[in-house]
Amino acid sequence: MKNFFKSLIFGLLCSMPVLGQNFTATELVVNQHIEGTLLTPLGSETTPLVIFIAGSGPTDRDGNQSFMKNDMLKKIAVSLSNSGIATFRYDKRIVKQIRTRTIDKNISFDDFVTDAKSTIDFFKSKYETIIVAGHSQGSLVGLLALEQGASAFISLAGAGKPIDRILEEQISKTAPMLLEDSKRVLATLKAGKTTKDYPMPLAAIFNLEIQPFMANWMQYNPVELMKKQEIPTLIISGDKDLQVSIEEAQLLFEAAQNGTLLIVKNMNHVLVKIEGDDLENMKSYNTTTLQIPEEVSRSMLDFINAL
Repeated sequence: MKNFFKSLIFGLLCSMPVLGQNFTATELVVNQHIEGTLLTPLGSETTPLVIFIAGSGPTDRDGNQSFMKNDMLKKIAVSLSNSGIATFRYDKRIVKQIRTRTIDKNISFDDFVTDAKSTIDFFKSKYETIIVAGHSQGSLVGLLALEQGASAFISLAGAGKPIDRILEEQISKTAPMLLEDSKRVLATLKAGKTTKDYPMPLAAIFNLEIQPFMANWMQYNPVELMKKQEIPTLIISGDKDLQVSIEEAQLLFEAAQNGTLLIVKNMNHVLVKIEGDDLENMKSYNTTTLQIPEEVSRSMLDFINAL
């Protein structure tokens, strides 16, 4: 009985509103892989729900990694929930595995899609309107998960080309002497095979352990997936994004049947505005004090309220 009351009090505390916030925050466990934070607006019984899907790497529910804290996804979620929209953001399964030291070396790109679909399933009976919002790699994951049942889609700094095309372009700019070898490796992976013969300077993306994941990832073409979508879609990108160019956003927009495009001047990949050079741009990846541009929050809110 004593433990029961402790659990009850803990649950109530986790769901209590904070002074100055118009929502309550609740920690939720969807399944063994998915843990996240649900923000529920105060006094709103029928509200849309935005499900955020994080980008590449071991990214948590707030948009952070071990040595990269900017709270990007948390800031957007808080902004929307303060404006009457419920939000749920969750840790990628690799985050939990790192914390518990149970890393699955055979994790696949499709595992992230499975997690996104499971999250949609979890909330379908609770919310009539569900919007999937994917950032960077999460945009592609979100596109693949839409078939599970979503009312709308938001792409935040999402790519329009398959990952192998993007890697080729990046390598041609940063390490052109490795381009031909890289093309050979990428072709091998796309054929469903692995290889020990890869450029060692690019081991971070080509080592044997990660090759199956990359091969799985490059099977998907964001533009082809977007062409199949009839639901309302909002595509947001910034012209100071060092990782995903605004041309990628344009490709998604041109493929969308029911799309809206927002290009934000001076905004970078972690959705903050940069007035200076590339050094300032990179520093922002590990800065929590910068705010999400007002036009991003406003356009998302307007888009959701119009559904």
